Amino acid sequence: MTAQPDSRLAILRQTSQAMLDARDEAALRRQPRPELSPLLWHVGHVFFVENYWLAERVFGDTSVTDRWRRLYFPEACDKQARSARLPGPDSMRRWTAEIAAINDRYWAHATPEHHDLLRNGYLHAFICQHYAQHIETMRMAAAQLDLASDDGAAALDVAEPVCNRRVSVPSRRVRLGTDSIDAYDNEKPTHERDVERFDIAGAPVSNAEWLGFMNAGGYDRHEFWDDDGWRWRCRHGIEHPQHWRPAENGWRIAWRGDPATLAEAPVHGIGWYEARAFARYAQARLPTEHEWEAAVRADKIAAAGQVWEWCDNAFKPYPGFTAFPYDGYSKPWFDGHHYVARGSSRHTEPEIKRAGFRNFYPPTHRHVFAGLRLAW
Repeated sequence: MTAQPDSRLAILRQTSQAMLDARDEAALRRQPRPELSPLLWHVGHVFFVENYWLAERVFGDTSVTDRWRRLYFPEACDKQARSARLPGPDSMRRWTAEIAAINDRYWAHATPEHHDLLRNGYLHAFICQHYAQHIETMRMAAAQLDLASDDGAAALDVAEPVCNRRVSVPSRRVRLGTDSIDAYDNEKPTHERDVERFDIAGAPVSNAEWLGFMNAGGYDRHEFWDDDGWRWRCRHGIEHPQHWRPAENGWRIAWRGDPATLAEAPVHGIGWYEARAFARYAQARLPTEHEWEAAVRADKIAAAGQVWEWCDNAFKPYPGFTAFPYDGYSKPWFDGHHYVARGSSRHTEPEIKRAGFRNFYPPTHRHVFAGLRLAW
């Protein structure tokens, strides 16, 4: 199972290594936000994790992981301490190439008889998804570095009212979750749930609609906000999406696309508290993740895949949940303080673009590529 040059594993490795190419060492070492690690750390981490699960867990070889576990296991090294301990970009390029070669030698001998984790291609899928998730996180970090330098922005000065175009999803019993080998533990077990009839918006909320919310005093009107969200907004002086900046006649927004499409593009750079406030302003609500998945499976959701879409509910285990392959992926976050985002963004790799995938963040995370879709 060697990572051939055109295989997804090889491509994901190359995409991760390419994060080292566009920035100088100071930027690669910078922690762009308290919630994010330096780009250099992410690149080393994904190669380390592949080696950990394959070389150490399957074949018992700890020659790589013993040296690096205190840096690349997240729980062993605080985010703020990572930068100073990292090798430079040239050393990282050489090291990741060496680790890839070691890993390929193990993949070449990896058969289901060696370990239960290799059955049905599970470990290979797990490793590819781990790369995919960190690649999107690296793109978040890169976007924050660009934001700090005001690199790439377009103007927005047109506000629009909330579009009430919606589709109806009839009451039905829906099968939720993912039963394929690729699924994470929090997507299992698949189960059925009765979902009552509801309406869902035909598209995510746009930048122009969000500007309409702001022009209506949305950030200043307590009646739109949960009490916790209002306290957070006031404490931190939150007045606009995270990547918006005031301009002379409107707003400048970090944007890499065609400026003509900015107004209608889905808003992002907002947390769960902000999404809930907008929904109240719009006399709507956020869909629950069960409703969101039911709408996807009924082919009722259009314009998906541009931003992650905040859902109304906290991240909780499905009935019959079992942690696998380790406790730390999902269980620590069933704490009532992480909220679900569904779908995917323009920066999401194919490995995690599926109806049952559950993303989750604290309600104050605004650097993620998340927006919202209304429900009624």
